[in-house]
This record gives sequence, structure tokens and C-alpha cells, in this order.
Amino acid sequence: MVGKRLSAEGRKGHPGLVVLLGLLALLCSLVPVASAAPADVTVVSSSLDPPVLMKGDTGTLTVVIQNTGADTVAIRSARLYGSGVVPLSDPYPSVGELGAGNSKTFTFTVRADGGEGTFYPQFVLDFRDAGSLRYPVPVQVENTPLSASVIEKPDAFSASRTADITVRVGNPRPNAASGVQVVPQGSGFAVTPTGGFIGTLAPDASGMVTFNLTPAAETDVTFQVVWRNGINTHTADLMLPVAFGEDKRQADPVITNVEVTPIAGGYRIVGDVTNAGLESARSVLITPGAPATPTDPFRVYVVGTLDPDDISSFEVTFRSGAGVAEIPVVVEYRDDDGNRYTATTMVGLGNAAAPLDEREDGGFPVTGIIVVVLVALGVGGAIYYFWKRT
Repeated sequence: MVGKRLSAEGRKGHPGLVVLLGLLALLCSLVPVASAAPADVTVVSSSLDPPVLMKGDTGTLTVVIQNTGADTVAIRSARLYGSGVVPLSDPYPSVGELGAGNSKTFTFTVRADGGEGTFYPQFVLDFRDAGSLRYPVPVQVENTPLSASVIEKPDAFSASRTADITVRVGNPRPNAASGVQVVPQGSGFAVTPTGGFIGTLAPDASGMVTFNLTPAAETDVTFQVVWRNGINTHTADLMLPVAFGEDKRQADPVITNVEVTPIAGGYRIVGDVTNAGLESARSVLITPGAPATPTDPFRVYVVGTLDPDDISSFEVTFRSGAGVAEIPVVVEYRDDDGNRYTATTMVGLGNAAAPLDEREDGGFPVTGIIVVVLVALGVGGAIYYFWKRT
């Protein structure tokens, strides 16, 4: 009982201590829970899709922040400001709290309205208590398009003759191009395929596509290269003039070793035909041309296929009118596409004798008439002999 009275008296004897303890309790109740400072929030990464824009392109800018502190941070809003590369999407007016060690991603739609170069739109993060975070995000704009070139074509084009055209597309840009395709455009020609797909081209990569082009007239063919930079579609044109000329590789039938011999009712020509070109001649036919008139047995001589440097003999028969000094020998052939060509060689008749047993008016031979008369006289004599005996 004595100890208890002393303790009570001790408390009553130290009134300042009681007041001090009360003030400490009040202060503790007024102090808020400790929170991480704004300096603990930082931008850990930023990216752009596509990685490099072209003028007028639309892209998606992504910014990732992280709370590296030990406590929660309250964030009021997030915004993006810029010129040259401008935001198209709305800001984040209310973000909320970001826990310790957590991260948050913000995405903005942007458009490249300026020229080429590197732009720095500002990412701004406002904290609820005080202060803000500003971070310049680098955005690259480069207007270099894809390049296209013709790496294979014939020396000259011909009407209705199919030619192979190979187009190479290269990507000189610092980022990949997707959905790359080549589309021939124009009139006065037929082409297969109607479009060639290459796909994705990495930086400094290239792809090729081959077209079978059949021109009907001289024209210009435009090969349009279409590709995407992110969601943005771009085009580049490559024009190829199509002018007709002599193909240095086409078949070239040449007639040699010609001999002209007179026969009954006309002439016979024998000789050789050689393919002096670099491509095969298909379905080769040889026939006499006007003013000659083809006759049996060799009105037309069928050679067939003549490969380069091949040779074949031929024979044709014909008759001609009086005073004809030379006649054309016509070689008709086709290429691999079925197009028809002709080559003509003039053959003189001056050194050949006149046709055997041929009348000047082109009628029956004189010998034939004599034989007919003799046969008729023999038949008549036999009839008369039997009549006299009876």
C-alpha cells in the first residue's frame, strides 16, 4: 500500500511529464504514413511501332514507368506533348497509385507532321501530392522509300511475244517493311502473275519477283511497289518502256545449198535450212511463194523443230508462169509461245533449163498429145481390121 501511494504521488509530482507524453501521442496521430518520394518513379523504357516513321505516318508510342521505392506513390495524370511528332490520343487524366516495385505502361497514338529527323515529344507525369516527372521520348522520322529495279529483261520486245521481266525490291530503310508486293499496271499488254508478293524485308534486304509480259503494242509498264510501315501503306513506282525491236536471241532460219531442177510441168528446188539463231524454231514449214504455184508431190515441206545450229534438207515443187526469173522460198516457224514468224529467201530460175515437155500456154505436153493420137489410130485400125474380116 505504501508503494502504490508513492507511485501516485510521483505522477502527481511530475505534471510536465504527463503533458509531454500527451503531445507526443497527438503528434504521432497527425503524421501520415510514410510514402515513396516522386524521385523513386522513373521511366524504364520507351518504344515506337513502327520503330521509324515516315512523314504523315501514324504510330503507337509506349512508355513504361516503375516505382523503385519502398512505398506507394500516388499519380494524378499522364500526358504527352510535342511538335513535329504530335499525339492523337487523349491523355490519362486519372492514374492512381503505383505500388512499390510495380510498373505501369502508357500508350499514345502519334503522327509525324514534321520533316525528317529525330523529335522529342515530352512525356509528363503529375504526382498527386507534389511535383512531376518530365521525360523526352526520342522519335525518328525518315522518308526513304523502298527501291526497285529491273534486273532481267529481253534486249528487245516483240508484239505478242512473251518476255520474262524480273524486278528486285530492296529495303534501304533503318527498319523492316512488311507486306511488300509488286503490281504491274498499264495497258496494251498481258501479264502473269498479276502481282508478286515478297513479304517482309529486313533493313538492307531484298527480294525478287518474275513476270511473264506479252505486249500487244509499244507501251509503258509501271511496276508499283506496295508496302507497309507499321499500319501505314506506301508505294513506289518503277516504269519500264516497252519498245519493239529485233530480238538478238530469236530463231533465224537460213536457206543454203539451193539447187533448181526442171521437171515435167514445173521445177524442183532442193536445199538446206539452218537455224542460225539462239532459240529453237518450232513447226518449221517451207513452201514456194507467189508468183510460183506449189504442185505435188512437195507443195509444202515439213521440217519440224530446228534447234540452234541444227540443219535440215528440204524439197519443194512448183510451176511458174513465163518470164518469171525468181521466186520466193518462204520459211514459216513459231517460237516457244506459239507466235508465228516468216523468213523469205529469193531463188533465181535463170540458170535452170525450161520445164520438160511443157507447152508455152501451160497445156498438155506435146509428147502426150502424140501418144494419144497414136493410140487412137491403133484402136481405129484394129476395129477396121476386124470389120473387114467379118
